[in-house]
Amino acid sequence: MNRFYLANDSWQGDTLTLEGDEAKHCSRVMRTREGDLIEIFDGLGKSARCTVLSVDRDRIKTNINDQTHEPPAQFPVTLCQSIPKGSNMELIIQKAVELGVNAIQPLITDHTVARPEALPKKQEKWQRIALEACKQCGQNYLPEVKQPQHFKAWIEKSEGFDTSIIASLDPEAVHLKTHLEKAPFSGSIGLLIGPEGDFSHAEYQQAYQQGFHPISFGNIIMRVETASIYGLSLIQYELTFA
Repeated sequence: MNRFYLANDSWQGDTLTLEGDEAKHCSRVMRTREGDLIEIFDGLGKSARCTVLSVDRDRIKTNINDQTHEPPAQFPVTLCQSIPKGSNMELIIQKAVELGVNAIQPLITDHTVARPEALPKKQEKWQRIALEACKQCGQNYLPEVKQPQHFKAWIEKSEGFDTSIIASLDPEAVHLKTHLEKAPFSGSIGLLIGPEGDFSHAEYQQAYQQGFHPISFGNIIMRVETASIYGLSLIQYELTFA
């Protein structure tokens, strides 16, 4: 069933109306017709199966058949991601949403190659990618792609997470399962991933001072996007099956 997004403040009674880009995508791309069934979600956990009542180029009117509301995550996960080169951030965001992340914090680190003046537009694009990933994978909570920040400023004012881990090449780093045997998941989870070239020594020290625990991903040095996907997969496995 095709899925479409409608902000929570636009849900009124038993009739839901798609407008703008979502209506265009529904009518022109997906070629939805009267009587078709579609799913609409609000990005805050609510979704509804709906019957299409009328189709115009920029307006789709539907009637709710039934709706559900998923409870918020018991252990919300934030991916604190150093911005990689090229378009790899787009892949990371897409896969992070598919892996159930709740928020993404882009970071500019000492070894990040990024043009600050281009980041506002990139943030808008990244948020759109997160939305498309939600529509594709069935995620009813739309993760926020936060405003990119410089690592030092972010780490100094960060309120922290209940569980804070950093992918690290530090010899003292341990596997996530080993860490969880001593300190099980509790509350919010923050996963910090470095850029190409890794974090600088100063950044590692700042992260440790803010309570981030070094986690090893094994002896193979992964690309940034691989490390992000691998780390989130480990977390979701432990949350779901362990």
